[in-house]
Amino acid sequence: MFNIFKRNKDDENNEEVNGEENNQDSNKEQDEKIESKDQAKNIDKNESRENLEADVESAEILEDDSSKGFFGRLKEGLSKTRNSFVSKVSSIFSRTNIDDELYEELEETLIQADVGVRTTMELIDKMKAEVEEKEITEPEELYQSFQAEIKRILIADDEELPLATDWEGLKVLMVVGVNGAGKTTTIAKLANRYQDNGKKVLLAAGDTFRAGAIDQLKVWGNRLGVDVIAQSEGADAAAVAYDAVQAAKSRDVDLLIIDTAGRLHTQKNLMDELQKVRRVVGREAGEERVETLLVLDATTGQNALNQADLFNKSVDVDGVALTKLDGTARGGIVIAVRNELGLPIRLIGVGEAAEDLQDFKPEDFVEALFSDE
Repeated sequence: MFNIFKRNKDDENNEEVNGEENNQDSNKEQDEKIESKDQAKNIDKNESRENLEADVESAEILEDDSSKGFFGRLKEGLSKTRNSFVSKVSSIFSRTNIDDELYEELEETLIQADVGVRTTMELIDKMKAEVEEKEITEPEELYQSFQAEIKRILIADDEELPLATDWEGLKVLMVVGVNGAGKTTTIAKLANRYQDNGKKVLLAAGDTFRAGAIDQLKVWGNRLGVDVIAQSEGADAAAVAYDAVQAAKSRDVDLLIIDTAGRLHTQKNLMDELQKVRRVVGREAGEERVETLLVLDATTGQNALNQADLFNKSVDVDGVALTKLDGTARGGIVIAVRNELGLPIRLIGVGEAAEDLQDFKPEDFVEALFSDE
């Protein structure tokens, strides 16, 4: 605006010499171009900010409908998987006898549900062994053994959920995963949860790679009343992590949640950067205080399994948050991740509300999955 006003004033000064007028005209044209570009950039930034706020608004952490209860929400969130995968399995075990056809149909159904080939074959072999050892003749009895075996696979050796209990001092949760998996929303829901539990939470915008990621986390932080440590886009992610840990220490923070770039797991240079961030966090906070949570989109099926394998090799994943289970009819990926990679499922997302990000409890999961309507 300053340059526009200056131009109008110069137009009224007819006493300037021609040479100066020409120079000023040239300078004014350049100023106008620069100003137009600056205005365009500002408009783009404002529009981007508005779009981010709109995205956050559409992904708002909804109030819990307490009338459903945790189990009710879990059961409702798994309805697509139950109505497709589980109903087919139930139909297979409703036949009158146990034969090769039963095993073949079960194998096909499990693979289609993203249970994975290896896990499927292990389940089939286990069922055959149960039939021989326990002399099972009724499909319904074998169905009960099938459910028990899935529950056994999902139990993570009685390991505690990350940050599920009270603790003293600083805890750091480093959240990794590809773009679109629900990583930022998961971070916001966790921040909301632990704030409600009386913990002092701090967020770190470690995704300096994707345009808008920093502003997106800042919008969430503003909405939740949580401070966000951030630098500019393109900054060194490890430097952001370092600043965040130091800030957490000086502010007596209980929980620091660090967002990371939604790097494609096939890009080695970006995975190397992720390892660097993890080393810095472990060194500054203390290894015993750091956990790495991998966020996976359950709707991506076997691709999620590949992601989990590569991320785990890169940063030693401590647990998995499987999001969008309410959006898939092929929830067998839960079983595959646990059995084939040995990674404990810590959290599952079965809806949009804050309470729909639930601690994963194998017994409740299996009961909700196989329960009758």
